[in-house]
Amino acid sequence: MLIRRETSADLDAIRTVTEEAFGPQYAPARAPEPGLVDQLRADAGWLPALSLVAEADGEIVGHVVCTRGRVGDSPALGLGPLSVRPDHQRAGVGSALMHAVLGAADALGEPLVALLGDPGYYRRFGFQQAQELGVLAPEPEWGGHFQARALTGYDPAMRGVFTYAEPFLSL
Repeated sequence: MLIRRETSADLDAIRTVTEEAFGPQYAPARAPEPGLVDQLRADAGWLPALSLVAEADGEIVGHVVCTRGRVGDSPALGLGPLSVRPDHQRAGVGSALMHAVLGAADALGEPLVALLGDPGYYRRFGFQQAQELGVLAPEPEWGGHFQARALTGYDPAMRGVFTYAEPFLSL
């Protein structure tokens, strides 16, 4: 498996992987995540270096993206969606994508990554309840599912409400 930056040739495959990963939980309606990725790509918060694909046997089997967010007035990252094709789930693809995107974000000097997801899954990547870092969820009912991970560039004075890139706000 190869983890690399997405290219323009990957866009259709990324849409397909994202639909396959999220579609079943919304059926018969369409999952919003594929459209969200397209909207993020067109947003000012898009960071091309942090949109990564997992490729196995020449096929895209996973995708992850981080976009520009904010904690109060400070720049931060919002992670998601993380998508893995169902026939490659539980095979380390998601973990490889997470390690790669967190390493890339850290190498770029980013201070913090926030996400909404299952604490049981994301804890293994160093995520904790965001409020423990003084980062508040945009929606209080997210509770412990809103998590953050401090990176090397983190400053503990960074506190406040997290704001995602604009396309997340219309979900």
